[in-house]
Amino acid sequence: MSTIRKIVLAYSGGLDTSVILRWLKESYQCPVVAFCADIGQGAEVAAVAAKARATGADQVFIEDLKEEFVRDFVWPMFRGNALYEGAYLLGTSIARPLIAKAQVEVAGKTGADAVSHGATGKGNDQVRFELTYQALAPDLKIIVPWREWDLQGRADCVAYAQKYGIPVPVTRENPYSSDANLLHISFEGGILEDPWAEPPAEMFVLSKSPQEAPDKPQYVEIDFEAGDPVAVDGERLSPAALLARLNEIGGAHGVGRVDLVENRYVGLKSRGVYETPGGAILRAAHQAVESITLDREVMHLRDSLSPRYAELIYYGYWFAPERYALQKLIDEAQQPVSGTARLKLYKGNVTVVGRKSGKSLYRPDLVTFEAGGDFRQADAAGFIRLNALRLKIRAKLEGK
Repeated sequence: MSTIRKIVLAYSGGLDTSVILRWLKESYQCPVVAFCADIGQGAEVAAVAAKARATGADQVFIEDLKEEFVRDFVWPMFRGNALYEGAYLLGTSIARPLIAKAQVEVAGKTGADAVSHGATGKGNDQVRFELTYQALAPDLKIIVPWREWDLQGRADCVAYAQKYGIPVPVTRENPYSSDANLLHISFEGGILEDPWAEPPAEMFVLSKSPQEAPDKPQYVEIDFEAGDPVAVDGERLSPAALLARLNEIGGAHGVGRVDLVENRYVGLKSRGVYETPGGAILRAAHQAVESITLDREVMHLRDSLSPRYAELIYYGYWFAPERYALQKLIDEAQQPVSGTARLKLYKGNVTVVGRKSGKSLYRPDLVTFEAGGDFRQADAAGFIRLNALRLKIRAKLEGK
């Protein structure tokens, strides 16, 4: 092993990072700082410090980053309507650059010369963490145990943990891996690696089964200012509190469950099951307000860029110049997106039933089928004739 003075480990208290903490201490014989970012993963954070120290951490840092996570990462992403491969709302992807950024800052505070993470060599997170490290602190050494040790998989990690008396939430009987934050919870691996197998009902955490959701729909109104949600049912809330509120409301109605096989950046296909109740509601509400406030060509231009923007986030390029450039365009386009969306939640469905805005471009006097208004129907004849000209020329040419 190369000479390392001190390591900051992105620590969650789960199987991988618990084993890694012990392994780093044994392998590098240097102080290890356990860093945990509280981004809304719930009660598990409370036990992290004690568990990290019991496993051998020399220092423990736990930072409450919930507001920063939602305000500076989730909201900008939602302004761009980012959706990976038509289904994934990027709950894990958007969390990694913030965790890595905060981890780099802890390394600076503690004089560490190396950082480490628990991502495997087959997944996306290794790329997301390491691209951020190198974008923000290129001189830090990066230690990736999954690419160094001789443990071959989760079963080996469970055995290692049992050998050293490290308590972990993953067992051979319950082997899937989960990752939670304020935006979502994800499940991968183990019993979910068979893409034909239905996820077990007891696995879900944030949402009721749609079949067990209330038989009566619930209406919710969400206010937006310059593309960002600011209030639920007229009550202004901080970003983290607003997302938490919508998670609670949406989860009660079985909203936001997604089961998909996605394409990882490293070239593998992966089956993931996600719960994103608040995010599903916000996406529908945001698009509803956009529909009456965004210029057609601006919307179409943004929509053409959204898949690329989603890819940048999924792949880990949050701190790359191309993401910054796209974000500026997106944020400029979002300036008029202020108003209110009304939605109906029922049995796993989110239905937009109303939208209004003081900046609305929707003009009832122009679209009405009744007489009057500034739009003259006779003008459509010339419009159609000019747009059909190239089609007529081609038809005549082919006719010859």
